[in-house]
Amino acid sequence: MRQKLAYGLIAVMLLSLFFVAYQQFQNGAKPAVPPVVKPTVPQVATPEFNADSAFAFVEKQVKFGPRVPNTEAHRKCAAWYVTEFKRLGFNVIEQKFQATHYKGTVFNANNIIAQYKPALPKRICIAAHWDSRFMADSDDHDQNKPIDGADDGASGVGVMLELARTLSVQPLDIGVDFVCFDVEDQGDNNGAPESWCLGSQHWSKNLHTFNYMPYQAVLFDMVGGKNARFYKEGVSMDVAPRTVDKIWRLAATLGYSEYFPDDRRPGITDDHLFVVRNARIPMIDIISIPNDGAHPFPDHHHKHADNMTAIDRNTLKAVGQTMTAFIYQTYNGVL
Repeated sequence: MRQKLAYGLIAVMLLSLFFVAYQQFQNGAKPAVPPVVKPTVPQVATPEFNADSAFAFVEKQVKFGPRVPNTEAHRKCAAWYVTEFKRLGFNVIEQKFQATHYKGTVFNANNIIAQYKPALPKRICIAAHWDSRFMADSDDHDQNKPIDGADDGASGVGVMLELARTLSVQPLDIGVDFVCFDVEDQGDNNGAPESWCLGSQHWSKNLHTFNYMPYQAVLFDMVGGKNARFYKEGVSMDVAPRTVDKIWRLAATLGYSEYFPDDRRPGITDDHLFVVRNARIPMIDIISIPNDGAHPFPDHHHKHADNMTAIDRNTLKAVGQTMTAFIYQTYNGVL
């Protein structure tokens, strides 16, 4: 009897609760739902870019001698890149291939890809060419001798190596690929655009990862010279204007608007052009084009003056600090 009475009381209580809930539903009230707590990603401060370290990376490359394909300096420098990126904890892929020079020489070339956290799907691609030109055709002396390519070649990889060192010291859960293009600067001034950028042409048709499509893609070229000016280059603005605007606004907030003028210049033939054409990756170009007219490049371009005396730590700092902020703020969700 007591057991039946207990069951009856429980039934009444359940009916009462159901009735209250039904009345609340009828009156438009919703039952209380515990709030969903979203996991937060810890924000990471943007580190300082060390321009002295970047300068030393540029100097080390130049000390090998002109990095012309098929030379001992070229081979030794490539081996050093591989060793240095691995020392910083990166996975390194050597994409060795042969490319025919417009003069008929077959170059033994090497694109070097350094991967930071290769398993992560969200990736930023940063690229630069590393070879130096086989002749100083814009100079008034020793035109048939190769140039050091301190700015035109070594500066871009120098900034990438310092960015890699920074990531190794202050890690992020974001993927970054540093791509060192070979055989960019061996083209024919009076020939077809396809005589240039042979390394990026090969890479863009033979991507190191299947269906590779980075979240952002940026090319460096001549990013260490004195009095550099990085105007908004035409191809970049056509394919990825938002990326250009983000980086240029970021540079301005950091105090580098003098280096990154808010003005557009015509498109040029550079590695990013073939990456866009062949791989459909919207890569932008940060390249010094300080002059107007038919010769927009720095005064030391394709001259023997493109040596360490042309390199300015302030320019390396402007580009390097802007790109450091770009990487870390992308991770923080600011960009």
